[in-house]
Amino acid sequence: MDVCVIGGSRYFGRRLIEDLRDAGAAVTVVNRGSTPAPPGVTHLRADRDDETALRAALAGRSFDVVIDQVCYSPLQAAVAARVFAGRTRRYVMTSTVEVYAERGRPGGAALTEEAVDPSTGPVDLDLPWTDGGFLDGHYGEGKRQAEALFTRQAAPFDFVSVRTAHVLGGADFTGRLAHYVERIERGLPVVVHAAPQPASFVHEAEIARFLAWAAAADFTGPVNAASHGALDARALSAAIGRALGRAAAAESVVRPGEPVSPYSFDRCYAMDTTRATRLGFPFSAVADWLPLVVKETVR
Repeated sequence: MDVCVIGGSRYFGRRLIEDLRDAGAAVTVVNRGSTPAPPGVTHLRADRDDETALRAALAGRSFDVVIDQVCYSPLQAAVAARVFAGRTRRYVMTSTVEVYAERGRPGGAALTEEAVDPSTGPVDLDLPWTDGGFLDGHYGEGKRQAEALFTRQAAPFDFVSVRTAHVLGGADFTGRLAHYVERIERGLPVVVHAAPQPASFVHEAEIARFLAWAAAADFTGPVNAASHGALDARALSAAIGRALGRAAAAESVVRPGEPVSPYSFDRCYAMDTTRATRLGFPFSAVADWLPLVVKETVR
């Protein structure tokens, strides 16, 4: 398999590249070059937002599949749809559970792919997507609109959006799990909502495997990717405490607007993975890998 990975310079993207390479795929990495690509792959340097530069870097090249790790807006999706037309038969976009923001409800069921239908979602290319602050503040919406652009504008390749759960483990740069570990180690309470709702998680090695699997498959459309076993913030705190051999205390917020810990939500943020399971991917259980991830996080 001849694979092009856009981005993938850090976290599970780098593991994905290494997994593909080690499985025998010919891997081409396209990024701005701020981080060297792993050995054994082709590295093309180009800014994906610069359509002319991207076309020049890809001149004369085609691929069986493209895995886009860094598509954050419909503008970026529009460039990719044009540039990769005729260069690939399949396009896998790494999306996010954040596309479901505001879709869940307290006590609600786990979210299925139908909760956000990219075939009917809005696309507004006139929003200030090139402004970093706007893009950061509209992360979920940017992903939703990118999915919608690929889907509604009939991109000239098979399109898949992998809606990734909250990723834990590995070289996690977010510091969200570390927040829990550090507070519990120090005997401090973890501040959560009064009635925190369940969320889905996935190990960084598993999401890398899932993306490689999706690249080689033949289904299309959105698909949820998460390990089995959603946890709310209280249950997550307790599991982390057990892994550390310490008691964990969760303290509910007292005043509206008071900051809460990462992964504490006031609406259901769990994803239903029935579609991916039926397609044949065997997810692990969070309980199988969380204790190891916690121990790796301890400084």
